Amino acid sequence: MSDEFTPNQRLINDLIHDVPDWPKPGVVFKDITPLLAKPQGLRTAINELVALAPAPIDLVVGMEARGFIFAAPVALRLGAGFVPVRKPGKLPGEVITEQFTLEYGQESLSMQVDALWPGARVMIIDDILATGGTMAATAALVKRGGAELVHVAVLMELGFLDGRQTIADAGIDSFSAVVTV
Repeated sequence: MSDEFTPNQRLINDLIHDVPDWPKPGVVFKDITPLLAKPQGLRTAINELVALAPAPIDLVVGMEARGFIFAAPVALRLGAGFVPVRKPGKLPGEVITEQFTLEYGQESLSMQVDALWPGARVMIIDDILATGGTMAATAALVKRGGAELVHVAVLMELGFLDGRQTIADAGIDSFSAVVTV
């Protein structure tokens, strides 16, 4: 743990627990459940993510499922709408889909085709940036939807997995993390 954490960063970091070998051997899962269970932790996480938003934001996009937990309240605090990005088969109507690689397998994400509008200023929020595949796929959906991706923010970045390079390669040039480990 870094000695350079602010008190808020330390609180967040201390409330996110490592679960070794889950969902498969060799993966260390970052469990946000203890953070969510503490009102001070959840409030601090939302406040820190809101502080990272460049004004104005029209829509906040969050990915299934843990991204929803943070993106929706951030959207409310910013006076913006919330757009869910989900696994295939979970959204009604016409959708667009992106496939990507996770650190432990292949996955796809979908978004309704009419969820965004041209020129909408969008911020993507997620809990953890690991290898960057989920974020890059979500950014591709936002761009395909015709909106302007203005910022990406996560609660925790796993710097040792180099996800920042993956998202930079995907054309994401405005990124911030509350905590980087």
